[in-house]
Amino acid sequence: QVRLVESGGGLVQAGDSLRVSCRYSGLNPWDYDLGWFRRPPGSEREFVGAINWSGRTSIYADSVKGRFTIARDNARNTVSLEMNNLTPEDTAVYYCAAERSGAVLKRADYDWWGQGTQVTVSS
Repeated sequence: QVRLVESGGGLVQAGDSLRVSCRYSGLNPWDYDLGWFRRPPGSEREFVGAINWSGRTSIYADSVKGRFTIARDNARNTVSLEMNNLTPEDTAVYYCAAERSGAVLKRADYDWWGQGTQVTVSS
């Protein structure tokens, strides 16, 4: 049974940094790509970034490129999202997701999801 649980969300001010984490179980991390998504208030879920099974390749949405960084520790079954220079537009529920590795990293259609952690950025 695959499970993913996010943690580390909270209330921060614009310009601050924050790291959210995801701990997963029920899967072999060497076989799975991991992604981060977010759902702003009153909006649809959107892609944030993804990292491949080895951690050697990552991709990001244009809105966060250069500010956010994904890292994973396969030995500890965790993946994190470091967020820098946060703005109110980054306010959202952040989700981690997993899917079996393929030829390229995907920006949608992941198979397993966590419940999310709230990140709120004040002005």
